[in-house]
Amino acid sequence: MKKSFDASTRALPHVQNLHAYVPGEQPQGEGWVKLNTNENPYPPTPKVGVAVAKEVADLRKYPEPVSQKLRAAIGARFGLTQQHVIIGNGSDNILDLITRCFVDQAGAANTVPSYSLYPVVAGMSDKSLVDVPFTREMKLDVDAIAATKAAVFFLTSPNAPTGVAFGLKEIETVLARIDGLLVVDEAYVDFGGDSAVSLLRDYQNLIVVRTFSKSYGLAGMRVGFALADAAIIGMLDRVRDAYNLDRIAQAAALAAFEDVAYFEEQRKKVIATREATLAALDAHGWFTYPSATNFLFTEPKNAAGESGAAVAKDLFEHLKQAKVLVRYFPGHPLTCAFIRVSIGTDAEMEAFLTAVTSWLNHA
Repeated sequence: MKKSFDASTRALPHVQNLHAYVPGEQPQGEGWVKLNTNENPYPPTPKVGVAVAKEVADLRKYPEPVSQKLRAAIGARFGLTQQHVIIGNGSDNILDLITRCFVDQAGAANTVPSYSLYPVVAGMSDKSLVDVPFTREMKLDVDAIAATKAAVFFLTSPNAPTGVAFGLKEIETVLARIDGLLVVDEAYVDFGGDSAVSLLRDYQNLIVVRTFSKSYGLAGMRVGFALADAAIIGMLDRVRDAYNLDRIAQAAALAAFEDVAYFEEQRKKVIATREATLAALDAHGWFTYPSATNFLFTEPKNAAGESGAAVAKDLFEHLKQAKVLVRYFPGHPLTCAFIRVSIGTDAEMEAFLTAVTSWLNHA
């Protein structure tokens, strides 16, 4: 007789109530223009392939436990030591480490809309998460942030999904007002935002989180890092999984990080394509948030000049029928009238704009 086990009731209560992170749709089959998950449209530097190939013969061996070479290279780039750097299996892994290490009964907090993983990492640790809502103007409400009294406050800058970047003076004001940690999630900062790394000298309650997924074209490798006071990094290392980054990923990230010329070339191409696409959307009379990222968050208008949730959903569905995937966030009043479009190659953005024109002509 088969023995039963009811996982739905035997799992811990907070896990039963947890809603897992929902990533962007992964298309099946050929012919899709994938502009929904903010991946880099260009491959990483060819030096990554060379570095990875060298590691194959040693895959029988464990990787370097703390990613020491990568930590040292990153620290040196930012005028820090490797004691100020931690490497994660993607920046998501680091956000989880921060939550497990520093979020106590005071809970965590974040701005909304923002990265939808924050509620998940808080929920995995059975911790509360307070939302500080943005208005359409996308200004930081410093008083509201300070009033949360959260142990950890997550701030995405530049923001996702809008693309709006926050100035260093605003971020510094937040740091000065709160007693807990401020985690500035800079996943997109290489495409135009001001990095908060310079504030680490004066604020020990700051953690800056970065990723190799976007500007370095290594989303498939899952490498992230954080910069913070050495004491904070030491605590995060206590809860970090042993060998949390495999030797292939370490080699790939280091090769990509050191090829500055290639990085700059691809980064500038993405920015140029973003600005050209923005100009095309402006020509339609659409409102688009100023973007410091590799995506645009735009409020479409149909041929009758109407906007709103129904219009945005209709365009999203039309684009999908045309095999152009973008992202639509219907669950929040500030996002439901918008679509988010990742910046692809010039040819991919032309396909997107052609599909938009088709929609306007037939809407």
